[in-house]
Amino acid sequence: MTLRTLVVVRHSKAEQSGTPDFERHLAERGHGDAADAGRWLATQGIGPDAALVSSSVRTVETWTDIAEAAGWDLEADFDRGLYSAGPETALDLVRLTPPETTTLVVVGHNPTMASLAQMLDDGEGDPEVAGRMNEDGFPTSAVAVFAFDGEWADLDMGTATLVAFHVGRG
Repeated sequence: MTLRTLVVVRHSKAEQSGTPDFERHLAERGHGDAADAGRWLATQGIGPDAALVSSSVRTVETWTDIAEAAGWDLEADFDRGLYSAGPETALDLVRLTPPETTTLVVVGHNPTMASLAQMLDDGEGDPEVAGRMNEDGFPTSAVAVFAFDGEWADLDMGTATLVAFHVGRG
């Protein structure tokens, strides 16, 4: 088996109006929050091999800010399907990750990202970390880091251990 890391991220704070939902940009606060999340991920030693990002404007901007702040030089896979995906579909997209990838970052939307994080958690991690994730309710710029021992294709409900949780606030 191969130990893998999955990072589930909800996009940062977006502007509330003015354009169609898919085209909403991050608010100024959102850029700072995403950068904070990126710096935190770097301090955790996270260095992804791949990133799956919803192709909406706010998720692309979240990814860009996180990657820049973390010092990652990685081209993400922007997927329009992740924009409207429910948790089961999002999980299916993660399962398609190439086997050589050991660390994957997924940036998407709620309620899908919160549901995905809840579904994946096997309950074997630090109860304090799980408690924070549950209490905070997966707000904008939430980041959940999971460890998974196996192939991406075998990832399923309750098969990953929550090892860290952070809410970016820049």
